[in-house]
Amino acid sequence: MRPEPYSTSPLQALIAAVPQRGQVRWIGVRPDKRGDMLILDAVEARREAGLTGDYSRPGPRNARQVTLIQWEHLAVISALLSRDAQHPIMPEDLRRNIAVSGINLFSLKGRRFRIGQAILETTGWCQPCAKLEQRLGLGTFQAVRGHGGITARVLHSGIIRLGDPLEVEQLEYVE
Repeated sequence: MRPEPYSTSPLQALIAAVPQRGQVRWIGVRPDKRGDMLILDAVEARREAGLTGDYSRPGPRNARQVTLIQWEHLAVISALLSRDAQHPIMPEDLRRNIAVSGINLFSLKGRRFRIGQAILETTGWCQPCAKLEQRLGLGTFQAVRGHGGITARVLHSGIIRLGDPLEVEQLEYVE
């Protein structure tokens, strides 16, 4: 007797399909742990090491080699902090490495994705830390919760440039 072919539920099919393509809107690295962010037009993503010039702990076990934030969430965080258009929250304020627009970063949970020439894998959510509250003021921690982006590790080295697309590399969903 042959086993039944694998079938997915309608919900699993919706979760597995990510038709959107993102686009890199901002790139930054921090050379020192508490140093200022350097804003870049391009950066090298290195396998098991993260971004060239960024302070991080290299190695395959480091789940925070790269941090990404959704560009659209910057406006949400700014609104929650009652920031006006002249003083919006920017990716460097939140100390993220890459800001991407056009794709819901939460749809990348458990997935590999191509960004520019590099292939990354989502490793978790990028939660706010208490230092944000000290740097940006009362309420920042709560404003960033749920909007802080994702963490990723580099699986395949390559250059990432402003304007590069972000596309899902692995279409199956991993729980």
